[in-house]
Amino acid sequence: MRKHRKVMIVGVAVVLLLAMVPFFGFHGGKTRPPDISKQAPLVHVQQVKRADMMRHVILSGQTVAEATVDLAPRYTGRIVAVNADLGDEVRAGDALLVQDMEDMDISIRQNMAAAKAAAEDASLAEVSYAANYIMAENAFSLERSKYERNQYLYSIGAISRDTLDSVEKEYMAKKTAFEVLENQAADGSPASVEAKRYAAEQQSIAIEALRKQREDLVLRAPRDGIISYRNAEAGAMVTAGTRVFSLVDTRRLYVDCNLSEKDVVVLKAGQSLSMEIDAMGSDCEGEIVYVSPAMDESSKTYLVRILLQVPENAARAGLFARGRMDVLQRSQTIFVPKSAVIDRDGHMAVLLVREDGTAEEREVRIGLANDKEVELLSGVVEGEIVILDNQDKLKDGDALEMAGEAA
Repeated sequence: MRKHRKVMIVGVAVVLLLAMVPFFGFHGGKTRPPDISKQAPLVHVQQVKRADMMRHVILSGQTVAEATVDLAPRYTGRIVAVNADLGDEVRAGDALLVQDMEDMDISIRQNMAAAKAAAEDASLAEVSYAANYIMAENAFSLERSKYERNQYLYSIGAISRDTLDSVEKEYMAKKTAFEVLENQAADGSPASVEAKRYAAEQQSIAIEALRKQREDLVLRAPRDGIISYRNAEAGAMVTAGTRVFSLVDTRRLYVDCNLSEKDVVVLKAGQSLSMEIDAMGSDCEGEIVYVSPAMDESSKTYLVRILLQVPENAARAGLFARGRMDVLQRSQTIFVPKSAVIDRDGHMAVLLVREDGTAEEREVRIGLANDKEVELLSGVVEGEIVILDNQDKLKDGDALEMAGEAA
């Protein structure tokens, strides 16, 4: 019985020893710690290459007609005829509205009569002056001959000094009268005649002004277009300056876009693009025809105007349009996605992949930027591998796991 008990104790000890073998090593009987390795973060990478850096510019705005003109009469008066309605196509010079001209016609006739009278008065003054001039010239000529003859008679003692003085006085009077008339015409017509002519000319100018006013009583289309507004009826009174028509010229259609300074610097007149107009359900070719040289102070943007190539019957103002342009920013330069550049206490940096597969942080100097990429002016050379994400989980020298074409 005792022997059987010993056998059982030995068996239990052997079982315990076998159970403890996995927990002890074979090197001095020390325990082996579990193997817990740190997992490297997964990052996306990209190889740096030289290429043309493009800027993607979005242009959007509303279509604008070539011209929208509000028309109003220049004078207050009664409307006698309206010759255009909403939607009518009109040509430049077409009479749209006519005002009452009766009072104007009376004024024109009155001024024509006054102008004719003034012209006759000027002609009469000219004839009168000519007659007076001839008479004065003849009288002066006769007195001069008489005076010269009496001078000779006095020289031979045939007449007295008193007689000569009397003849001389008469001669000087005729001479003065003639010189007065002659001096009046020294620069052309005499002043008395010119005054009459100016009066007649003033009447003619007044007639021209009245005729111009009469013409302005007919409101005409200043250009080709379509009547988009009408507020005039025959028989009604209209006040000067009141809008009665609006004319829209849609022969050419534009899109006005407001852009930031970063986008506008890469645009210039003559560039082409495609514009999408939702209301028309189609795209239209467009050309930039104007880039504002100065910023609008209220909106802090720059105006860019695009000329659209649209069918004439499809042209409408006020439609929303948008387009996109890829414009060259820099030729053959190094640039990376914006996500690759990180800010280290005010210094720009990127994380690169060394040949041994570890991360390397390097400071860079940035240049141009667009909505997706940023140019690197220094710090990175062509062919290196740049890390695009998960930079916050890495520091210089850390191992990493790569994904992407350059992995």
